Amino acid sequence: MRTIWNMNSLPSSRLSSDLSVGLAKLQRTVVSCQLCPRLVRWREGIARERVKRFADQQYWGKPLPSFGDPHARLLLVGLAPAAHGGNRTGRMFTGDSSGIWLYRALYKAGFANQRESLHLKDGLQLSDCYVTAALRCAPPKNSPTPKELSNCRQYLLREISLLENVRVIVGLGRIGFEAALSAYSELQRIKYKVKPKFAHCASYEFGDLAFIASFHPSQQNTFTGKLTEPMFDKVFRKAKRLLNHQELK
Repeated sequence: MRTIWNMNSLPSSRLSSDLSVGLAKLQRTVVSCQLCPRLVRWREGIARERVKRFADQQYWGKPLPSFGDPHARLLLVGLAPAAHGGNRTGRMFTGDSSGIWLYRALYKAGFANQRESLHLKDGLQLSDCYVTAALRCAPPKNSPTPKELSNCRQYLLREISLLENVRVIVGLGRIGFEAALSAYSELQRIKYKVKPKFAHCASYEFGDLAFIASFHPSQQNTFTGKLTEPMFDKVFRKAKRLLNHQELK
């Protein structure tokens, strides 16, 4: 399995390539971001007050850096960290039920070395896969404002510019899917006259790039059966097929 980069665990001596240095610089900027006063108050308040089941844990309480293989061909774009998930653990989709669903699916598809993502030092590694989000801070009621999404957009744009090997993009939820499409369009990597419609497992190809829409693995979707395990697994099987197809071109 390819070595992955994570600014929270790797020593600076291993950040030798231009790509890793560029990502490291970007992530330091992300983690120190104070652009959205409402989100700053919310994430820091949650980190101070905590909930009973995590009362003995130190919360991250800052914007989240992205996570994964810098040379990945598969990019996942989610919505935002969960208040007691990523905002607690410091890693995207880690410490909540969404992460259980996501990394289990990635493991089965061969993009992760283990099924679970519990904390920063749990040994999780991603191969050929990178995880990011439209928003880096946990928003109240999981509902960011348009201005907050706009403030965070610069980080996604810069990441996409750095992650030059990406060929398949999975948008987790409508906001993640549309954020990815919009970002690649703004960077003039894709063009469309009519915006692709969001529907679970729908895919759209633009030259050497493919986009797949997926329901978000939130409790609201998984508890109600709107998203089932076979439905979610199908998304990453499709991503794998598209990547294999790209190799043959």
